[in-house]
Amino acid sequence: MKFLERGMKMLIVGSYPPRKCGIATFSNDTVNAIGNMFGSTLPIEVCALQNEGPPLSYGEEVSYILSTSILKNYRLIAEKINERNDIGLVCIQHEFGLYGGVLGDYLLAFLLALNKPVITVFHSVLPNPNEKRKKVIQTIDALSDKLIALTSISKEILINDYKCSQHKIRIIPHGTHIVLWEQKNALKLKYEYHNKIVLSTFGLLSENKNIETAIYALKDVVKKHPDVVYLVIGKTHPEIIKREGEVYRNRLLEITKKLKLQDHIIFINKYLKLKQLLEYLTLSDIYLFTSKDPNQAVSGTLVYALSCGCAVISNPIPHAVETLKNGNGLLLENFGDSNEIKQKILDLIENKNKRVNMAKNAFANIRFTTWENVAIKYGLLFGKLAERIEDLRFNLPPIKLDHIKKLTTNHGILQFSNFSEPDINSGYTLDDNARALINMVMHYNLYRKKSVLNYADIYLGFIENIQRENGWFDNYLNYELQLTKENYETNLEDANGRAVWSLGYVIGHQNILPSGFIHRAKKCWHKTIDRIDDMNSPRAIAYTIKGLCHYYASYSEESVKSKVERLANKLLQHYKVNYEEGWHWYEDYMTYANNILPEAMMYSYLITKNEDYKKIAEITFDFLLSQYFMKRQIKVISNKGWFKKKNEREFYGEQPIEIATTIIALDLFYRITGKTRYKNQLEIAFSWFLGNNHLNQVMYNPINGASYDGLEDTHVNINQGAESTLCFFKAQMIMDKYTRKVTVYNLRKAESKGQWDSIFPTIFSD
Repeated sequence: MKFLERGMKMLIVGSYPPRKCGIATFSNDTVNAIGNMFGSTLPIEVCALQNEGPPLSYGEEVSYILSTSILKNYRLIAEKINERNDIGLVCIQHEFGLYGGVLGDYLLAFLLALNKPVITVFHSVLPNPNEKRKKVIQTIDALSDKLIALTSISKEILINDYKCSQHKIRIIPHGTHIVLWEQKNALKLKYEYHNKIVLSTFGLLSENKNIETAIYALKDVVKKHPDVVYLVIGKTHPEIIKREGEVYRNRLLEITKKLKLQDHIIFINKYLKLKQLLEYLTLSDIYLFTSKDPNQAVSGTLVYALSCGCAVISNPIPHAVETLKNGNGLLLENFGDSNEIKQKILDLIENKNKRVNMAKNAFANIRFTTWENVAIKYGLLFGKLAERIEDLRFNLPPIKLDHIKKLTTNHGILQFSNFSEPDINSGYTLDDNARALINMVMHYNLYRKKSVLNYADIYLGFIENIQRENGWFDNYLNYELQLTKENYETNLEDANGRAVWSLGYVIGHQNILPSGFIHRAKKCWHKTIDRIDDMNSPRAIAYTIKGLCHYYASYSEESVKSKVERLANKLLQHYKVNYEEGWHWYEDYMTYANNILPEAMMYSYLITKNEDYKKIAEITFDFLLSQYFMKRQIKVISNKGWFKKKNEREFYGEQPIEIATTIIALDLFYRITGKTRYKNQLEIAFSWFLGNNHLNQVMYNPINGASYDGLEDTHVNINQGAESTLCFFKAQMIMDKYTRKVTVYNLRKAESKGQWDSIFPTIFSD
């Protein structure tokens, strides 16, 4: 291996905007994605490849420009890079046509002169190479530390046909952008295609695109379905323009006119910005991939279409064969067969359920290829090669209320989503509205944005309306605002505990909230407070203790303190009954929201100053954390099979609620005990959302601020329900306090001086 520099910058070598080609777009997306995910801990620079023609005007991230037709430039640029101590890795985008010489062999001079670790990304991997092509790739292999294939098929060809080093090859897929599924109809309306079935193709036009086969197929399609339109999106490839002008486009226009399809085929002769391109793809019902090169290793246009929720019909290029399986799309058997394309189009047009289900399947299954997930893979690979993996830090995503607002109606927050589209059939729960109320008050306390109080008002209204006359609360309400049978079939104690917690939290913040708002919360509080002694569920007890403690921060009533003590003793009794050597827990199993139990014990200690509560809180919390934290990752209890004392633990099936409650508890324990390990574990726990999990995939939607519903064995459940999103939202606010360097009071010091008045504003204001 080459001499290993200690720098932490990555230098990407490839074509780059404003040059117009697929690899330029790929390079730019890679730079942006890594920057967004890792920020200053993995800075990026670019060496842009310049072919013949006038110099281009590049962005500030471009540090070097390599004129690819001049051999000596390769060595000169390499020597300049070698002088840089801050560059720790060079990532080369490879395609034969990018570099000068025979089959791009000028690149070899660059690699020979370079004294840095190298990753080479292969965009085109052709099977059955001749000896010259094989020799070029084998030399690149010898001079690279790692090789990146974009598909499994490409990896196999590199191994079998080129005899590349198998241990060097990693698969990192072509990145895709996230869109919101429910935008389809709105975008059709925006572009005036709301009464159309939209087909599309995009990319720089060249004869290789073979678009005429789709045009011929449409002749018979539109006779049966006159509402069909076909969007051909993209300018002609710049290299084609240089050689032959608009010959190919003009031929397509002539065919369109000859077949009298001018009203059905729309040529969008523009190099679209990303936002508009994604909008066109999102509004498309069917995407046609007609490129005729049977050896095309990868297609960015194909995966972009899948990620935008298109039902795809594709020629059988290797990338499509690998991707369009398990109901993700339809593969054509032959290249250039217009009749076969016609039959596939008619099949999807005339079977709407099949078309929509296929699009949804692709939309979900391709999510692992988002640029955020791709950036994580590059970052981890870089960190290992540069021996700097410990220096990598995830950027915290901005706090967004978009999805919470979307889930919220005039009556409350809906329970579930299909992807990011609110599911009105799921109705409402007290659980979610109590969480939402706490979150909005916390947000207002931290940021003082009055608009969130409008949402807090809705959630408090839901709690008021679902409270019974006897003070107890129901939990489930359908979209028509009717109580459902679940209220009589399930134990409602935990939901009632959450309601008490939320009401106490509101009252505990009476100094910042409108008096009328506090009056409404108090009215609910006083109706339910006498019912809390009936609670026996450990979690219901724990939630209630938290509510009482927040209430106590505003009203230091001895009766409240007594209630906390009685409930804490119930939890203590649960612990004594279930404790045994090697099992320091309140039950003989662990299920969901486990952290709430030791957290409640610690809250009880704050109110009562009973050292036994604090001792048991720390013992049980540390026992729980010992089950959760492994090798600088958090692995919480699986919802597929709760962790029972006498059984082996199940893994996978992790949910955001367990991560968030861990973060909430770690925050409390750190601030009370001052133990740094709690803060370190807090950061590790939050990094689960950012990609520090067994799949190395993000668990949030950066577009709308939602959290995905679950981390499974092999995939992420990308539905975005209220519970998951609210839990992520609260965890973000806790993390934001640390990153913004908000003062974290030394509570142990305050306690030792008997300054409890300083503790209450600190703990109970959060």
